[in-house]
Amino acid sequence: SVLGSFKALGAPIALVRLIQRLWPDHDLDARGLFEGRYRDLLTHFTVVSATDGNHGKGLAAAAQTLGCRCVIVLHANVSVEREKAIAAYGAEIVRITGNYDESVEEAARLASLNGWHVVSDTSYDGYEDIPRDVMQGYGTIAAEIVEQSDSQPDQPAYTHVFLQGGVGGLAAGLASYLWEFHGEHRPRFIVVEPQQADCLYQSALAGRAARATGSVDSVMAGLACGETSPLAWKFLQPCVDDFMTISDDDAVNAMRILAAGSDTDAPIIAGESGVAGLAGLIALLQNTQLARQVGLNSASRVLLVNTEGATAPATYQELVGESAESVLERQLAWRAKAIA
Repeated sequence: SVLGSFKALGAPIALVRLIQRLWPDHDLDARGLFEGRYRDLLTHFTVVSATDGNHGKGLAAAAQTLGCRCVIVLHANVSVEREKAIAAYGAEIVRITGNYDESVEEAARLASLNGWHVVSDTSYDGYEDIPRDVMQGYGTIAAEIVEQSDSQPDQPAYTHVFLQGGVGGLAAGLASYLWEFHGEHRPRFIVVEPQQADCLYQSALAGRAARATGSVDSVMAGLACGETSPLAWKFLQPCVDDFMTISDDDAVNAMRILAAGSDTDAPIIAGESGVAGLAGLIALLQNTQLARQVGLNSASRVLLVNTEGATAPATYQELVGESAESVLERQLAWRAKAIA
């Protein structure tokens, strides 16, 4: 996706389903909506959402394609670079001085005040249908993984699956799909999140959807969430085996490892939040006791999901020490050499 993250699968699907529910008598088909055939109908229709960056960009791009208005609420820690990337898709930006959870509240307030519709990946009391649609969109990733890995219901192609945290939507979408497909033969699910934004880890300790205990200020901007999505937790609680946290330094190190590549591994562009799974795997392998506890050994086959590229190019270059364009050039050279 030109959006550079998995969020291209969530917001667009949720937006289309919302429009179809609101205009049931118009027989609106998804293809026609994405082709812009119903723009006149949607001229005065407005959607709003809070975001750390990627969800908002996905929603803005979908709204621009379909022909409706989009308002995005950004919290204080969202970079100007990410703001410009969202605005480039025609979204109107509202800035607040608080954190992500406060931006979610502001989006809900604006929607109630103006008659807009919230399209969020975070659920709260009385608001679950759209986040469920978003999570089902994320499940497309798991469906493609199953297809491309030749996994069978009773024989997964992987023993361990590491998933990013955040509010839990991505992890819930993928884990629930893989659990349904593999049943009792499912792999072990491990959720990874920043130390200072550990709402899912705290939820596991409390046995219910809970809040993070830290500052919720992380270089992993897409995972810097302070409050667990109650809907996501309904799926995560019964199926995730382990929850763990990583430091910002762990994430940056993983970004550099993927960017460097090797004789046997192509250089890969992975954003700060996209590398959480790899960072978690490395952290576990550095602790023999924990690695043994989760069953990691030489026979393990580990599935990692890189959920974003260089969605903030300047930040990526600052952290990795090399531009995404340069990494891509080396990746293409590696692939050319590999097939020569």
